[in-house]
Amino acid sequence: MRNSGLAGIWGILLFLVILVVVLGGIFLAVYIPGYNRAVRLEQEANEAWANVDAQLQRRLDLIPNLVATVQGYAGQEKEIFTRIAEARTKYFQTDSIQGRIAASNEMSGLLSRLLLLQEAYPQLKSNENFRDLQVALEGTENRIAVARTRYNEAVRRLNTYTKEFIGSFFARRAGVEPKPLFETTPEARAAPPKVDFSAPPPTPPAQPAPQSEP
Repeated sequence: MRNSGLAGIWGILLFLVILVVVLGGIFLAVYIPGYNRAVRLEQEANEAWANVDAQLQRRLDLIPNLVATVQGYAGQEKEIFTRIAEARTKYFQTDSIQGRIAASNEMSGLLSRLLLLQEAYPQLKSNENFRDLQVALEGTENRIAVARTRYNEAVRRLNTYTKEFIGSFFARRAGVEPKPLFETTPEARAAPPKVDFSAPPPTPPAQPAPQSEP
């Protein structure tokens, strides 16, 4: 009887051990992929933002030369030059994605205003340095748009996972939080005006013909 009782106890213990091992295996089989997915989605969003940030900083590198060129023709437009300098400073002073998105959108609107000055100062449009800088800026804007789209796609995947019933659990365990979308403002969506390279440069005023001495 005693041996029978011990065998029963050992049988129960063995069953519990097997049950714990099986449940632990099932838990790890579910937990590890879920946890890793949260980490992977966050990493993809971080890498996508790094690409956006690189293109935005490339644009900021072009701005001082562009402003200097425009100032040579429109020096009295001090308000926009000051605001551009302030927006550029804001971008570098913040490390948050939300802050840099806000500064970038502000800069986009200001750049559109800056480039529109060529309509008020036609001689600026024929300046070779201005034309070269605008071509470089337009190429950078296209790269920003592509990088922004990829970033938003990565963020939507991440944010969707963090809101799901199961995904939110793993996101909390991994310390992963939603990220802001890069949404542009109406001012930032305004396309930079293009230079018409087919337009001939302005014709210099005719010089009076020299008069012959009597």
